[in-house]
Amino acid sequence: MNIPGVRALARDHFFHLLLIVGVGLSLFVPFAPKTWPDAIDWHTIITLSGLMMLTKGVEQSGYFDVLGRKTVRRFATERKLALFMVLAAALLSTFLTNDVALFIVVPLTLTLRKLCEIPITRLIIFEALAVNAGSMLTPIGNPQNILLWGRSGLSFAAFTWQMAPLALVVMLSLLAVCWFAFPDKPLNYHSGTQNPQWKPRLVWGCLLLYIVFLTALELKYELWGVLLVAGGFLLLARRVLVSVDWTLLLVFMAMFIDVHLLIQLPVLQGALHSVSGLPPLGLWLTAIGLSQFISNVPSTILLINYVPPTVLLAWAVNVGGFGLLPGSLANLIALRMANDRRIWWRFHLWSLPMLAWAAFIGFMLL
Repeated sequence: MNIPGVRALARDHFFHLLLIVGVGLSLFVPFAPKTWPDAIDWHTIITLSGLMMLTKGVEQSGYFDVLGRKTVRRFATERKLALFMVLAAALLSTFLTNDVALFIVVPLTLTLRKLCEIPITRLIIFEALAVNAGSMLTPIGNPQNILLWGRSGLSFAAFTWQMAPLALVVMLSLLAVCWFAFPDKPLNYHSGTQNPQWKPRLVWGCLLLYIVFLTALELKYELWGVLLVAGGFLLLARRVLVSVDWTLLLVFMAMFIDVHLLIQLPVLQGALHSVSGLPPLGLWLTAIGLSQFISNVPSTILLINYVPPTVLLAWAVNVGGFGLLPGSLANLIALRMANDRRIWWRFHLWSLPMLAWAAFIGFMLL
């Protein structure tokens, strides 16, 4: 690992917390390091690797600067720009999944600081909340919906229809909060900003590699896909491979191993066997609460073995994406890309109230 990567891990307190949790859990479950690689979702790791390289390639091409300048010119106030970015993140997440939407929206948002004065940290937080809200609408918006859709036997339209009431209310609520969070003041543009210089060859190369990568994912050849992407950047721009935040992958691996250790705890095993007999409110709170600590995708994988893929379960695990940072892996991706230490605690100032409201209104709508 390069020196910058080592330094990044040395400053990564969340990674340190994951290591401490892993050591603590190892004291209460059988110590079997040989099983840890099998606990890692390598499909997710490989997919993230490809997306991070492609995003970094577009970023270093300078095209985000061009797109950011065009976006800023269309909106006169901070509020209008924020509402547009939040809506764009939500819309993209409905069909491109929440993770992919963030890899498009967050780098674009980071370029806005070069052009105008806008609270970037707060905007990225709202974009993270937006992809959790928008992705709950469709069967392909996030991994837990893909799993639940496959188990439910519903059509694409039927699954979307059952998720629509919750997605609509949560999204409208988020937009209302966004309206008050960003003032209706004119954007203050930075003086002396030059017309951005971008590299069309690198942009078109990234687009071609993106198509290749998506095709490989669709054909279940994700490893070949990520190798082709890496090989493409070796020819196009080697600096892209050096600039990627590869330490994010170690953080995800540590999360998967911690979840693997957690679900082996005898007390949790006993609780899961009794979950099928819970009343609706009990199952609702269990699914949301479990998501807060092991993320909503592993929670869905666990619970689907004990309860049917009902509307209640689908709504609950999607609501569980709000709240604490581990609730959704998309939260971690957005906050890591922001590269701002203050964002980690500021995120919870908005996310926890959103969880409380979504949990309350969601159960009322069932």
